[in-house]
Amino acid sequence: MPEKSEEQVRQYLAYWFQLGKKAIDRHGKEKLLPQPVFLGNRYSREFEECWQKIITSQNSDFYLEGTEQRITDLVSSTWEIVSCARCEMPVPIKNSGVSSSLCPCNDLPDWPNFDLPQPRSPINRETQIGRIRDRLKSSGL
Repeated sequence: MPEKSEEQVRQYLAYWFQLGKKAIDRHGKEKLLPQPVFLGNRYSREFEECWQKIITSQNSDFYLEGTEQRITDLVSSTWEIVSCARCEMPVPIKNSGVSSSLCPCNDLPDWPNFDLPQPRSPINRETQIGRIRDRLKSSGL
């Protein structure tokens, strides 16, 4: 099972990929945007291949478009993934020190748009149905 911080970074990327943000290598030569991000209740093969390329890349440092942080650095304990105060999307912040980075939503002119479905994580339908069943049981229906 991946570390919690690694899973948070995967989720961070999945959310931004859904809005069309790309992972770009430091030279700007390679741009990654897996489509689709999900297949059923899990990440797609395209997303998993993209993740492996980013996390194992030795010669290229990947950044999320519109950010300055290397994606591989975000997995370390130096970084935390929190919600943007403006759009509620996940953004990285340093645990200590000053961070001058902006949210990747900074260059999306029509974002946040709360009339549209928000990016999401994979959904396990069985778990969701179980939660609905439990709520119905507890309400006496």
